[in-house]
Amino acid sequence: MAKAAAKKVATKKAKANPRNKKLYDEGMKMRKAVLGAAYVDNSMAGADEFMMSFQDITTEYCWGYAWTRPGLSKKSRSMLNLAMLAALNRGPELKLHINGALNNGLTKEEIKEIFIQVAIYCGIPASLDAFKTASGVFKDRGI
Repeated sequence: MAKAAAKKVATKKAKANPRNKKLYDEGMKMRKAVLGAAYVDNSMAGADEFMMSFQDITTEYCWGYAWTRPGLSKKSRSMLNLAMLAALNRGPELKLHINGALNNGLTKEEIKEIFIQVAIYCGIPASLDAFKTASGVFKDRGI
């Protein structure tokens, strides 16, 4: 037991290895525009070889493929994300996307209306958690 506790595993920093460089580059640009460059840069810098695969797929497919498609505005995509993340009770990710939604032009009033809709279709507990998360973001941002 002492050996296991004393043994430290070295985490080797990893480099991105996207399958589709064009989608990855477009995704990185979009990801930074929505979530903020500091947040994204920190996520990338902290990724070891294990986590870098997740960073690659998130950047390439989520942000590069889905978020850069025509047909929906960034604001509309943010609205959908807030509703889905609230419905799934994904608090930390919801907090991140509330900030992104504000960056994409959503107002406090619009976010409130999304979470009221969540209350009706997904339940009061899911909506309550979303309201609490949003209140914390608004407080942090002075809104």
